[in-house]
Amino acid sequence: MNAQPSRQTAPARQPAQSAGALLRLADYLPYRLSTASNAVSRLIARAYEDRFGLAIPEWRLICVLAEEGEATQAGLVVRSGMDKVTVSRAAAGLARRRLVERRRNPADGRSQVLALSAAGASLHAEVAPLALAYEAALISGLAPDEVAQLKRLLARLQSAAAALAGEPAPAR
Repeated sequence: MNAQPSRQTAPARQPAQSAGALLRLADYLPYRLSTASNAVSRLIARAYEDRFGLAIPEWRLICVLAEEGEATQAGLVVRSGMDKVTVSRAAAGLARRRLVERRRNPADGRSQVLALSAAGASLHAEVAPLALAYEAALISGLAPDEVAQLKRLLARLQSAAAALAGEPAPAR
């Protein structure tokens, strides 16, 4: 018998016009988060693609592997917040470019463990300062305490979304 993760019940539906409630996209937080994320991703994706031939999913995997040392694709799914297909395609692209190395997972013999190759580590060392410069430019108008608060609030929203979806808390 397979146990399904328990999911919290979605809030009860209310009539669209009840109590004067009107959804305005400009005020709707999920929409604002999505559009802000998309704008930042587009900006950074252009730079990574133009200069290094990297798509955002590939860059995320490189970063995770630079931090973790090595990981299975299942571990990369969890750590990166991307779905299995996206991780698989990004890993295959990185392997074709010889930026990652694959070896059989000794723990189960079926899956593979990925790690950055020397070329992948070198690319990470080249791209990371650019990524940090983009981050610095994006937050330049915020005070350090505002940046810290933003990070805390984003973590809380991410945890709340995971809880509502019946998923485990995101890795930090």
